[in-house]
Amino acid sequence: MNILIVDDIHHILLEKLDQAGISYDYQPGFSRADAENVIQHYTGLIIRSKFQVDESFLDLAANLQFIGRPGAGMDNIDEEYAISKGIRLFSANDGNKDAVGEHMIGMLLALMNNLNRGHREVCTGQWCREENRGYELKGRTVALIGYGHNGQAMAKKLSGFEVNVIAYDKYKTGFSDAYAKEVSMEEVVRQADVLSFHIPLTRETRGMVDDEYLFHFRKPIFFLMGARGSIANIPSVLKYLDTGKILGAAFDVLPIEKFPMLSETDWYADLISKDNVLLSPHVAGWTFDSYYKLSDIIADKIIGFYKNK
Repeated sequence: MNILIVDDIHHILLEKLDQAGISYDYQPGFSRADAENVIQHYTGLIIRSKFQVDESFLDLAANLQFIGRPGAGMDNIDEEYAISKGIRLFSANDGNKDAVGEHMIGMLLALMNNLNRGHREVCTGQWCREENRGYELKGRTVALIGYGHNGQAMAKKLSGFEVNVIAYDKYKTGFSDAYAKEVSMEEVVRQADVLSFHIPLTRETRGMVDDEYLFHFRKPIFFLMGARGSIANIPSVLKYLDTGKILGAAFDVLPIEKFPMLSETDWYADLISKDNVLLSPHVAGWTFDSYYKLSDIIADKIIGFYKNK
């Protein structure tokens, strides 16, 4: 049994594999081409987001038994094809849930209180108190789209703010708990003051947040996207920012990420020109703490896989 590790991971994963007597090759500098040349020799692959593990790559992996991803979701892996070849898939969805929840609440509070704009103005000699009057979170309704690990963590962290948390999940029922109430999508569009996404990117969710989706919301909302960038159509969000239906928008993820490709999109200049938009570079789930937890969780799953063979 031998594992190829092609991404940078926390050393806890290597330590646990050593203790379990599981051999591995740690090659964080590998490109896809490098991995393609040797993958046939390995029974396991550990990868974060370095490259797409698609059909052509999987066809080269004649002996592959599992893929482990120290992250949330399997966006860069062709899940259906891997499963059809008998390859087990392991992710660490609960490893960064606290990081994402804290980050998105931080972005929400910054938006509601104009912290980014206020900071820039004070730094340039402007003291604009009235123009930066904010909103309080207490008493408002926060709607979560998706109630898996991240949605549940977000709800729990919101509990101290005295807000009404509602959640819609197309694939779950009966999940109301002490932190959120299960509702229909009709109730979400009627009640929401804040809209936050916690769903994976699939064929169904790609581009789902468009003009039609946002049109139905009854009240002006604060919009949070910390799930996957391609879920939202950015021009649609910009449209409703311009009309005031979206009071502010925070994005940790975007449909196009990294430069220069991001700056070449037809919406980037408009997005960064707005004072009520807050951006971060896909780091919500990437804290020093989650870096450890993601690798720790994947290590335990892989060791369990070998023990149960």
